[in-house]
Amino acid sequence: MTDSHLTNPDFGGLPVAVAGLGVSGISAARVLHGLGARVTVVDGGSGPGLAPRAAELEALGVTVRLGDGASLPEGTELIVTSPGWAPDSPLFAAAEAAGVPVWGDVELAWRLRKPLPGTGEPAPWLAVTGTNGKTTTVQMLASILTAAGKRTAAVGNVGVSVLDAVLAEEPYDVLAVELSSYQLHWAPSLRPYAAAVLNLAPDHLDWHGSMEAYAADKGRIYEGNVVACVYNLADPATEALVREADVEEGCRAVGFGLGAPGPSNFGVVDGLLVDRAFVEDRAKNAAELGAVEDVCPPVAHHHPSDEGAPRRRPAAPHNIANALAAAALARAYGVEPKAVREGLRAFRPDAHRIAEVGVVGEVTYIDDSKATNTHAAAASLAAYRPVVWIAGGLAKGAAFDDLVRGAAGRLRAVVLIGQDRALIREALERHAPDVPVIEAAEGQTGAVAMAEVVRTAASLARSGDTVLLAPACASMDMFTNYGERGDLFAAAVLELAGE
Repeated sequence: MTDSHLTNPDFGGLPVAVAGLGVSGISAARVLHGLGARVTVVDGGSGPGLAPRAAELEALGVTVRLGDGASLPEGTELIVTSPGWAPDSPLFAAAEAAGVPVWGDVELAWRLRKPLPGTGEPAPWLAVTGTNGKTTTVQMLASILTAAGKRTAAVGNVGVSVLDAVLAEEPYDVLAVELSSYQLHWAPSLRPYAAAVLNLAPDHLDWHGSMEAYAADKGRIYEGNVVACVYNLADPATEALVREADVEEGCRAVGFGLGAPGPSNFGVVDGLLVDRAFVEDRAKNAAELGAVEDVCPPVAHHHPSDEGAPRRRPAAPHNIANALAAAALARAYGVEPKAVREGLRAFRPDAHRIAEVGVVGEVTYIDDSKATNTHAAAASLAAYRPVVWIAGGLAKGAAFDDLVRGAAGRLRAVVLIGQDRALIREALERHAPDVPVIEAAEGQTGAVAMAEVVRTAASLARSGDTVLLAPACASMDMFTNYGERGDLFAAAVLELAGE
């Protein structure tokens, strides 16, 4: 069966294989079963954690095949894959040989969209990708759209499942969609109303195989854009993706950056966020969207010297850029400037994204556990000086020379953790040889390990310093996920304050 045969398909009786028994796989299996497909879920794992999930689906009438994720179930006419399954998986090689198309959950959702009442068209997608900043930008965008009076949600790789969103009984007016490179790889027919690539830096190269393949999958988000392809003026690679995209006639390239914007771009002038793209006579005019200070919500705690309202921390440069990208997508959709300001003021970031945990002994402790790659860690390190940096974990194939070279002048000391710590230590020896480096004890994990790390960092810090958890690595060698890593960091800081 060809992929074109499955455009707006009737799934009744269609034999479909779902790859993966994770959250997205279970969601896809339930949806497909509800549409009448004959669903078989395959997963190479067979551990006890999968058994309850398998039992739930089998109770619905879904076939589940554990311990074999390589062979194609007989008669399969479509595979719907979980995002994490790599393109070189044997299952997909078997599918290609058999002429069976492979979709991701985003592709399935795109094809299941329903027309909105009164318009005849499905809810438009305003889509965001990039190596870093996706979740924050999409949540800022959803906050802006909500302030404009739209029923919306942050969906995709964050928040509401994209399948649940397109099938919701009460339809959404517009969706703010976060898309990973994995999801874009498996979404060949996706055509957003407007889309943004925030930045490009090496990440997930073990999955994609090369930086070129990774960038190409990110660039898929621009295909078929209707109104605007939003790109980062400070990152030429994002503009190159716009140039290569096949878009609808009249779709415009719109840049965002931290300087004064030229015509067709978004930027900052005298502390104000400014739009020179979606205004009349953009060669001469601009629209004020808000102030830089609108990007930084009040921190959650009081410094001991504060007397009254919580302090407002200056916005990190990369979050100002995220706000401009969100504003550009909202303006492409037609949102008024007032709603942009209101939405940014109402936005509150998720945990573990440059979150100020507390001030102990005149040292500030920052949790940026979400900085799981070098690009994110670089943005975090650029916001503080001097820094006692907590770094390390699973490197995912990354190199650390550029990161350390750029941050060397900000470092008071470094505490290294995790499996691939040697890669960071060697980069520090090359580019910051005078910076003290302490390695946490090997073999420890969880709360015990983090408590030692925080005490070590505290002993290295001086009054006015920042202890920054921005590991530049994934967490699963020592913690369940980056969230647990950040939670345990915060708990250790609170324990330190109690002492």
